[in-house]
Amino acid sequence: QVQVVASGGGLVQAGGSLRVSCVASGSIFSFGEMGWYRQAPGKQRELVANITSSGRTSVAASVKGRFSISRDNAVNTVYLEMKSLKPEDTAVYFCYADGGRYGYYWGQGTQVTVSS
Repeated sequence: QVQVVASGGGLVQAGGSLRVSCVASGSIFSFGEMGWYRQAPGKQRELVANITSSGRTSVAASVKGRFSISRDNAVNTVYLEMKSLKPEDTAVYFCYADGGRYGYYWGQGTQVTVSS
Protein backbone atom coordinates (compact mmCIF):
# COMPACT_ATOMS: atom_id res chain seq x y z
CA GLN A 1 0.00 0.00 0.00
CA VAL A 2 1.25 3.45 -0.93
CA GLN A 3 0.31 6.81 0.50
CA VAL A 4 1.02 10.15 -1.16
CA VAL A 5 0.47 13.13 1.11
CA ALA A 6 0.76 16.74 0.04
CA SER A 7 1.18 19.66 2.40
CA GLY A 8 2.18 23.30 2.55
CA GLY A 9 -0.60 25.05 0.68
CA GLY A 10 -2.26 28.16 1.99
CA LEU A 11 -3.15 31.78 1.41
CA VAL A 12 -0.52 34.22 0.21
CA GLN A 13 -0.53 37.69 -1.25
CA ALA A 14 0.42 38.31 -4.85
CA GLY A 15 4.17 38.52 -5.19
CA GLY A 16 4.70 36.21 -2.26
CA SER A 17 6.25 32.76 -2.02
CA LEU A 18 5.11 29.34 -0.91
CA ARG A 19 6.55 25.85 -0.88
CA VAL A 20 4.45 22.73 -1.14
CA SER A 21 5.74 19.27 -0.32
CA CYS A 22 4.64 15.77 -1.13
CA VAL A 23 5.74 12.56 0.53
CA ALA A 24 5.25 9.12 -1.00
CA SER A 25 5.50 6.24 1.42
CA GLY A 26 4.51 2.63 1.81
CA SER A 27 5.31 -0.64 0.16
CA ILE A 28 7.32 0.80 -2.76
CA PHE A 29 10.94 1.55 -1.92
CA SER A 30 11.58 4.16 -4.59
CA PHE A 31 9.69 6.05 -7.25
CA GLY A 32 10.41 7.22 -10.75
CA GLU A 33 9.08 10.52 -11.96
CA MET A 34 7.33 12.73 -9.41
CA GLY A 35 5.54 15.96 -10.07
CA TRP A 36 2.74 18.41 -9.63
CA TYR A 37 -0.45 19.23 -11.47
CA ARG A 38 -2.86 21.99 -10.61
CA GLN A 39 -6.52 22.59 -11.26
CA ALA A 40 -8.27 25.90 -10.94
CA PRO A 41 -12.08 26.17 -10.74
CA GLY A 42 -13.64 25.70 -14.15
CA LYS A 43 -10.31 24.86 -15.79
CA GLN A 44 -8.61 21.70 -16.92
CA ARG A 45 -5.89 20.11 -14.85
CA GLU A 46 -2.50 21.50 -15.87
CA LEU A 47 0.92 19.91 -15.49
CA VAL A 48 3.06 22.36 -13.51
CA ALA A 49 6.38 20.59 -13.12
CA ASN A 50 7.95 17.17 -12.87
CA ILE A 51 11.28 15.65 -11.98
CA THR A 52 12.84 12.30 -12.77
CA SER A 53 14.59 10.13 -10.20
CA SER A 54 17.92 11.35 -11.59
CA GLY A 55 16.92 14.99 -11.13
CA ARG A 56 15.98 16.07 -14.63
CA THR A 57 13.23 18.68 -14.39
CA SER A 58 10.53 20.10 -16.59
CA VAL A 59 8.50 23.20 -15.76
CA ALA A 60 5.44 24.57 -17.54
CA ALA A 61 5.93 27.72 -19.57
CA SER A 62 3.29 29.51 -17.50
CA VAL A 63 5.40 29.22 -14.35
CA LYS A 64 8.93 29.06 -15.72
CA GLY A 65 11.27 31.41 -13.90
CA ARG A 66 8.94 31.54 -10.89
CA PHE A 67 8.48 27.90 -9.87
CA SER A 68 11.11 25.25 -9.30
CA ILE A 69 10.86 21.58 -8.44
CA SER A 70 13.22 19.42 -6.46
CA ARG A 71 13.19 16.09 -4.67
CA ASP A 72 14.86 14.14 -1.93
CA ASN A 73 15.04 10.50 -2.99
CA ALA A 74 16.09 9.36 0.48
CA VAL A 75 12.63 10.23 1.80
CA ASN A 76 10.65 10.04 -1.46
CA THR A 77 9.66 13.67 -1.20
CA VAL A 78 9.09 16.20 -3.95
CA TYR A 79 8.99 19.94 -3.40
CA LEU A 80 7.52 22.76 -5.44
CA GLU A 81 8.97 26.16 -4.66
CA MET A 82 6.71 28.96 -5.87
CA LYS A 83 7.84 32.57 -6.04
CA SER A 84 6.34 35.77 -7.42
CA LEU A 85 2.93 34.20 -7.08
CA LYS A 86 0.05 35.61 -9.10
CA PRO A 87 -3.71 35.35 -8.52
CA GLU A 88 -3.90 33.09 -11.58
CA ASP A 89 -1.74 30.56 -9.72
CA THR A 90 -4.69 29.94 -7.42
CA ALA A 91 -5.61 26.28 -7.71
CA VAL A 92 -5.59 22.93 -6.00
CA TYR A 93 -2.14 21.44 -6.45
CA PHE A 94 -1.93 17.67 -6.81
CA CYS A 95 1.27 15.66 -6.60
CA TYR A 96 1.94 12.29 -8.11
CA ALA A 97 4.57 9.59 -7.96
CA ASP A 98 5.36 6.98 -10.57
CA GLY A 99 5.52 3.60 -8.92
CA GLY A 100 6.81 1.88 -12.06
CA ARG A 101 5.01 -1.39 -12.75
CA TYR A 102 2.66 -0.64 -9.85
CA GLY A 103 1.28 2.45 -11.55
CA TYR A 104 0.89 6.09 -10.60
CA TYR A 105 -0.10 7.30 -7.16
CA TRP A 106 -1.77 10.61 -6.42
CA GLY A 107 -1.90 12.86 -3.41
CA GLN A 108 -5.08 14.41 -2.07
CA GLY A 109 -4.33 17.93 -3.27
CA THR A 110 -3.44 21.07 -1.41
CA GLN A 111 -5.11 24.44 -1.95
CA VAL A 112 -3.00 27.42 -2.94
CA THR A 113 -4.79 30.76 -2.93
CA VAL A 114 -3.10 33.95 -4.10
CA SER A 115 -4.86 37.19 -3.21
CA SER A 116 -4.47 40.33 -5.28
